[in-house]
Amino acid sequence: MGDSEVHDRIDPRVLALKGGLLAVWASVTFVACFFARDLQFMMGDWPFGYWLAAQGAVLAFIAIVVVHSICMKRLAPEDSEETDDGIDDA
Repeated sequence: MGDSEVHDRIDPRVLALKGGLLAVWASVTFVACFFARDLQFMMGDWPFGYWLAAQGAVLAFIAIVVVHSICMKRLAPEDSEETDDGIDDA
């Protein structure tokens, strides 16, 4: 398959999804963690900024993966179907 055929098959909705999720990733990674140090109130024995940067970022990354998998299952269902390629698992 040539490059022009591959580029013709790319769905613009998939590119928009990837771009949007990449923007969310970048904002969580750089913006939220940068401004987290300004949050000075305590949550337990630790400052809230620590919890936001350490735990909130991980939860946001997991949410990005879940959103991506759900949307890709809807946008490209032919890619998520299992195929029988004739190989026995025995």
